[in-house]
Amino acid sequence: MDPRTELKLHTGNRMPVMGVGTWQLTTDTADTIATALKLGYRMIDTSGDYGTQPGIADGISRGGVERADFYLVTKVEEVGDAYHATRKNLDELQLDYADLMLIHRPPRTGAGEDLWRSLIRAKEDGLTKDIGVSNYSIELIDRLIDATGEVPTVNQVEWSPFGHSDDLLRYAREKQIVIQAYSPLTRTKRLGDATLAEIAAKYGKSPAQVLIRWNLERGTVPVPKANQRQHLEENIDVFDFDISEDDVETLNGLNERYSSLGTLPYV
Repeated sequence: MDPRTELKLHTGNRMPVMGVGTWQLTTDTADTIATALKLGYRMIDTSGDYGTQPGIADGISRGGVERADFYLVTKVEEVGDAYHATRKNLDELQLDYADLMLIHRPPRTGAGEDLWRSLIRAKEDGLTKDIGVSNYSIELIDRLIDATGEVPTVNQVEWSPFGHSDDLLRYAREKQIVIQAYSPLTRTKRLGDATLAEIAAKYGKSPAQVLIRWNLERGTVPVPKANQRQHLEENIDVFDFDISEDDVETLNGLNERYSSLGTLPYV
């Protein structure tokens, strides 16, 4: 496994096993993205409401990677016309298509069936290769599937050893839905945990690197944010070690449904 290793989605398309997140990455966005691409990152995660897409477009142009060789994830909001929002995102990114378009979060009521139908249309029109959801529970995903027959390729959720759901992971595996992990580093809030620090020391790695590797070991796809070169380098340096099964279980046992946002929306 390395940064360019890919997972096969249920549609037959492929996705890199990790990426770089861009939430709140509004300072030096272009330089960060260009640096990430040069370091070997091949997936960029953004959203229409992050304010980062114009900078990402600039970074892509500087990064020197052909369009077919990087994977772009972006999102539409839970209100408005998802098809129109898809086109707006692509205009900001200066791209002809996204690799993955997500509904950013469920609407206040319902599962967003009309949003989902609009993303299905966007996929059919070639604006995105795949579609998925973010912050969705099992119940809400089932409602989308029941309404349209279309199974999301991805559910992007906050996910770390301190906050995750075995039930959601089992469901995702049954449906062949990939779990993408945002805030896999707990927004630095739990990097000082004693158990995590002990495991990190055992492997000669940082706590952040262990959190990323834990995702890779479990088949979930981390998209850690970094806005400094040293953190980009640290986060991608996770392909030269394996966490033992016992240590993975120890990390699994840290689960307390922790969320840096207050609550996990999918449990």
